[in-house]
Amino acid sequence: MLVDSHCHLDFPGLAGRLPEVLERARAAGVTRMVTISTRVRHAPVYRDLAEAHPEIFFTVGTHPHQAGEEPDIPADEIVALARHPRCIGIGEAGLDFHYDNAPRDVQARVFRTHIAAARASGLPLVIHAREADAEIEAILTEEMGRGPFRAVLHCFSSGRRLAEAGVELGLFVSFSGILTFRRSEELRAIAAAVPRDRILVETDAPYLAPEPHRGRPNEPAYVAETARVLARTLGMAPDDLARLTTANFYRLFDKAAQGDAAQAGSAP
Repeated sequence: MLVDSHCHLDFPGLAGRLPEVLERARAAGVTRMVTISTRVRHAPVYRDLAEAHPEIFFTVGTHPHQAGEEPDIPADEIVALARHPRCIGIGEAGLDFHYDNAPRDVQARVFRTHIAAARASGLPLVIHAREADAEIEAILTEEMGRGPFRAVLHCFSSGRRLAEAGVELGLFVSFSGILTFRRSEELRAIAAAVPRDRILVETDAPYLAPEPHRGRPNEPAYVAETARVLARTLGMAPDDLARLTTANFYRLFDKAAQGDAAQAGSAP
């Protein structure tokens, strides 16, 4: 059993062919997936996906690309939306200084709002970090000093220092198809140094398809390819890696276990 801890099932590359995407995921042993929010105002879309498909959970939050569209949504509103039984996390939120689609000060303000929502709700925050390692580390360190919260550095492709800082702060680190790329030797070295009880796998579908699927739309089934490379990187058997990352997922996103139990209890 594998979990795709981060994908975007509402995006055009996946939404129009969702039944076949879910079938291929099941065939690959991917039995759970989390569709990640990019806009709080789209929460009904994510909710409907999760309500219609028992293998799907969702989060609620504003991506840094969209921070300028939703600059002032209060933490209380995010927390209220996150009370849905299939919502298991906050975000994704963070900083993206590669594209700078929103002003950097707005991204930072929205990021801190989501940290507050994670702290208040008790749900883990999904963090987007691109070309902003020092700023992300500074905000996380400062905010953790104000009160603990749980979080994952998703689709990790940053430097070793941010991985180390995240681990020091109690965060998880999630690896995507980037880990499988031929030139990702340094990223694989970083993954090998992350404590095994803090590692997750994901696709970030429909983006970043792993080898040997590069150039195609990514989908949850392909997380198995990333898991195979991660297993080899860690010197583990693929089945052991699957069990490890699945257990890690349920420890971080512990509300998912409640959702599974509720689903099982309602089955005929």
